[in-house]
Amino acid sequence: MASHSLVSSPHPLAPFSSHHHHLRLRHSPNLSTLPFPKPIKNKPNHSLRCSVSIEKEVPETERPFTFLRDSDDSSHSSSSSTSSVRARFEAMIRAAQDSVCEAIEAVENGPKFKEDVWSRPGGGGGISRVLQDGNVFEKAGVNVSVVYGVMPPEAYRAAKGSASDQKPGPVPFFAAGVSSVLHPKNPFAPTLHFNYRYFETDAPKDVPGAPRQWWFGGGTDFTPAYIFEDDVKHFHSIQKQACDKFDPSFYPRFKKWCDDYFYIKHRDERRGLGGIFFDDLNDYDQEMLLKFSTECANSVVPAYIPIVEKRKDMEFTEQNKAWQQLRRGRYVEFNLVYDRGTTFGLKTGGRIESILVSLPLSARWEYDHKPEEGTEEWKLLDACINPKEWI
Repeated sequence: MASHSLVSSPHPLAPFSSHHHHLRLRHSPNLSTLPFPKPIKNKPNHSLRCSVSIEKEVPETERPFTFLRDSDDSSHSSSSSTSSVRARFEAMIRAAQDSVCEAIEAVENGPKFKEDVWSRPGGGGGISRVLQDGNVFEKAGVNVSVVYGVMPPEAYRAAKGSASDQKPGPVPFFAAGVSSVLHPKNPFAPTLHFNYRYFETDAPKDVPGAPRQWWFGGGTDFTPAYIFEDDVKHFHSIQKQACDKFDPSFYPRFKKWCDDYFYIKHRDERRGLGGIFFDDLNDYDQEMLLKFSTECANSVVPAYIPIVEKRKDMEFTEQNKAWQQLRRGRYVEFNLVYDRGTTFGLKTGGRIESILVSLPLSARWEYDHKPEEGTEEWKLLDACINPKEWI
């Protein structure tokens, strides 16, 4: 795979996000970073794809200090301003990308990430990194993106969740996020996925009925092929510690949200053993949510890397590898059938390499495969069918 086919890519599409009957148009080149709604029955809107204005990306040879427009750079604004939130969120996701890539390269002990940098003339851009066929990781992608675009008015009205006699014109929006999927080679080492994102609308002053709105979203989830309870408890404990620093209700709420979101309906099982997931959060103080997202992103390395270090050199059999490949088949099924970003991108002609970057290099399907009850494979499947409270 080319170095630019990563967790994010500069593709001019405008995907949607929804939860609890909200609908938000959220363009990002990273179709795995932002979540998307199920199709709206009996109300197809074929005009949305062509209604979004996004500039064409330009490859860059060096990373810029910031992808923000000058007006959004914190050096041009007060610390309490909206633009400062944009600047600090970009700084956070770029620091998270660096720390995760450094940790992965330390585990790899030799292989390095390949990097692509891109920008847009009017502001925005991204840094895409991938490591493939390493010593430890089959495939690892970590990406950041910053996007400026224009949202069609019908999507904005849906996002507000209420009818209005006022009809706003096209609404400018801003989105930024970090996203990663890490697939190790050893079947005893778990797959990890995380993403953290910030989105806001910024309507022109002369547009009635379209005030500025903002949201945070994200999560970190854990997908092993075999259960080592110490590993699962360690992973969930780190998620809970991050949540508890801000609100004791966060971990149980976001843990259940994660179990519900990563559900493979046609299998009646979850993709993995969960973690935390949240979306469309704007009912808390903006500063608090920025700090919470930062804490979650900073928790990725301590939650995951010690587990990989412990499991990466374990001996395994062909049967162990075959089971890992079967579970990766489930990963593929969820992403292609249910993941909102993936399915939207496939239906709207998105850049295929970017859309499918979360998929493993290899997977397996066997006809009517059922692990024998009581085996380690059966225990994993049972935990995916019946989510547990690990801590």
